[in-house]
Amino acid sequence: MHQSVLLEASLEGLNIQPAGLYVDATFGRGGHSQAILARLNPQGRLLALDQDPEAVAAGQALAAQDARFQMVHTGFEHLNAVLQQQQWLGKVNGILFDLGVSSPQLDNGERGFSFLRDGALDMRMNPSQGQSVAQWLATVKEEALANVLFQYGDERHSRRIAKAIVSRRAQQPFNHTLDLAEVIRAAHPRWPKGKHPATQSFQAMRIFINRELEQLANVLPQTVAALAMGGRLVVISFHSLEDRQVKRFIRQQSQGGDYPLDLPIPLQQLNRTLRPMGKAIRADDAQQRKNPRARSAVLRIAERLCVCFLPRAQCGIE
Repeated sequence: MHQSVLLEASLEGLNIQPAGLYVDATFGRGGHSQAILARLNPQGRLLALDQDPEAVAAGQALAAQDARFQMVHTGFEHLNAVLQQQQWLGKVNGILFDLGVSSPQLDNGERGFSFLRDGALDMRMNPSQGQSVAQWLATVKEEALANVLFQYGDERHSRRIAKAIVSRRAQQPFNHTLDLAEVIRAAHPRWPKGKHPATQSFQAMRIFINRELEQLANVLPQTVAALAMGGRLVVISFHSLEDRQVKRFIRQQSQGGDYPLDLPIPLQQLNRTLRPMGKAIRADDAQQRKNPRARSAVLRIAERLCVCFLPRAQCGIE
């Protein structure tokens, strides 16, 4: 059964207004969306995005039951294009991102995300777009593969694993997850107890093939134009590179920022646009025991400040 990570903390972070406008930018199987809807009144609205067709199907089923909810099949890097169509730009009271792979994606071996279940070596969030991991591994150069494993997976033995993959590829292409996982296991000299030797390599390939860090870098600046004054940005990340991007973005925006913003005024004239709401939140021991995926989760919250040229006290912010 799918369990939404840091559910209560993310809902508190959103500071939900019953009649507000909210965006679940990573619908998944709708755990966060259903919890948000439970806190909205008949005037409140929730818009959800997801690029995974299976997630979209679940979202469409929810939309058929609840008129306050709308599902859009797209990646979150198109956030503001969707909001512009809805005439929601600058009006959103809260945006939630639950990054990374979802439990249902891992549980379905045929999606290719899991090194514990056999299936086609795919790993695409949207199987109709881009190339699969199998297609990429068929042609990638050894050095490029090693760089991906090291950069996105923090894999210390990346060069050794890349060499083994390319060597085996010359004899037989990789088409199945367990086949690749076994080659990685055989090439890996040592790994922590209780952790599969292919964990970091599979994570790296998934992040790379789905352009996850690139998409996050593209969408974070969009949230500033999307949020209403006082609106909340809530991000749950599961990888240090993701969290580093989110932390850096919030810090820059709280200081004036140097991210490009889609706003009709010069950046150098902007006051602070976000303020962090407390420190990063992590799951406690009880949550981690209940849901092992929560072990690496980091939740960050920021609030939208007004963009104006008046003294801050006259903006009603502080």
